[in-house]
Amino acid sequence: MAKTVLVVDDKSQMRLMIKAYLEQEGFTVVTAANGREALFVARTAKPDLILLDLMMPEMGGYDFIRAYNREADTPIIIITAKLEESDKVLGLELGADDYVTKPFSLRELTARVRAVMRRSGKAPSETDLLRVGDLVLDRGGRQVTARGETINLTPSEFDLLNIFMSNPGRAFSRFELLDKIQDGEIYEGYERTIDVHIRNLRNKIEKKGEPKYVETVYGVGYRFRNA
Repeated sequence: MAKTVLVVDDKSQMRLMIKAYLEQEGFTVVTAANGREALFVARTAKPDLILLDLMMPEMGGYDFIRAYNREADTPIIIITAKLEESDKVLGLELGADDYVTKPFSLRELTARVRAVMRRSGKAPSETDLLRVGDLVLDRGGRQVTARGETINLTPSEFDLLNIFMSNPGRAFSRFELLDKIQDGEIYEGYERTIDVHIRNLRNKIEKKGEPKYVETVYGVGYRFRNA
């Protein structure tokens, strides 16, 4: 069954171009011209992934992410013409999984779509639970609980936590972590996104003011402490 992608962009030519290419690659594609319309389409079509422009009338990309993330954990790839790193970081902090900067090649965009879908949809054969303190990760069900509460993680955050909990005490460089969660598909500027994903992960699994799981190893990267 074909995966469904929602393309959200206020430029009709951009929507049609992406739609035509993704359909040629075997995807089902629905579109919206702004965030408000995208909310309606997403609730109806329940896409497997959303390609989201940031700068749109009526409801922009940031507001869409804030609104839709309360309803679903659908992977989101930001499409942005803004070059400031702070804009990309904000999108990742709000829950997006990836970003592509305009102009981009449709081939690269499709590769990003496939990579994020693999991460969000794959179910490892190991169905055992990983437990560290009050943190529990269910590999098969792709679920995480902390302090008895379900924690909603993005696909990237879940994969990072799985890597850490499977290798407690081992220090990983940013490049190593990217290589693992992106299945070897690493693009320019990506190492900076690991820091954002790690910060989001910490905010979700750690008690405020009491970090004990994900440690920064200065000059190297990060490691998971088996607390």
